[in-house]
Amino acid sequence: MMNMRSKTAWSFKRKLLIVMIVVLLGLGTVIYSLADRYLIEHVEVVVAEDTASAGNSEAAAVTADEVNAAYDDWNYSSDDIQIRIEQVQTGSGSDQITYFVADVVLKDASSLRSAFAENSFGTNITENTSDIASANNAIFAINGDYYGFREDGVIIRDGTVYRDDPVRDAMALFEDGTMQTYNEEEISSSELLAQGVNHTLSFGPILIQDGEIASDFSSVKIDTNFGNRSIQNANPRTAVGMIAPNHYVFVVVDGRNEGYSRGMTLAELADVMSGLGAAEAYNLDGGGSSTMYFMGRVVNNPQGKNRERGVSDILYIREGATS
Repeated sequence: MMNMRSKTAWSFKRKLLIVMIVVLLGLGTVIYSLADRYLIEHVEVVVAEDTASAGNSEAAAVTADEVNAAYDDWNYSSDDIQIRIEQVQTGSGSDQITYFVADVVLKDASSLRSAFAENSFGTNITENTSDIASANNAIFAINGDYYGFREDGVIIRDGTVYRDDPVRDAMALFEDGTMQTYNEEEISSSELLAQGVNHTLSFGPILIQDGEIASDFSSVKIDTNFGNRSIQNANPRTAVGMIAPNHYVFVVVDGRNEGYSRGMTLAELADVMSGLGAAEAYNLDGGGSSTMYFMGRVVNNPQGKNRERGVSDILYIREGATS
């Protein structure tokens, strides 16, 4: 009788052990799958280094001196580049909003460039905006579309197609200094290249198109990745707009810091871009990513804690137009 009970108990324990092993293996597979998708770096292309962009944190100032530029903490002026940055505050108390506007006029559109974190294209490759900017001799920079968090969209940078999976409304910057917002599923990459596209960014939504504010931001959906949060509410924001060819406006909104800045809704951001005279305007990655860099320093207050979050790419301005 005891023997029978002992065998039954052992059989039960063995089954329980097998179940536990199966569960642990299953959890391990899920955890690895999530880590592989959202944490582990996957380099698809190492971008050929532009030797003209190699440098350090002092390179922007050296370049500025070489072209006899005049600059201070908020302004930059040379024969090819004019930048004026302004800090704006509205409201008060819990309703206060703090944001930064950079008005940029270029002689040549090739002064507006893009760079990848670690000089590599892929997923989960990140660096701080200021570090990418510094490594590329940037005078001015903002975070980009964080393409590396997704596996879709149309990603063209410096005239090279890195990803061609059209799914959403996007933005294109052309070699004639114009900017166009468009639907990726309606205009092909080959058409964009034929039109002289330099860069495309895939995030959204479109804020202003053909001089008109987009009519509805209530059902915006950028993607469905794990960990996404709603972007309709007041949040830190980054946006880019075109006033006229080679005349751009960049806006970075701080947020999540009551009494300093609550952030903006998409509708509020669209109103700001319209008020600045943007004929086209597009929302880029925001939240903790929202960062503005100028002449070696971070201008805004990322994450409401003066702490940058790593991003996969930036848009930046540099001396040395290529055409």
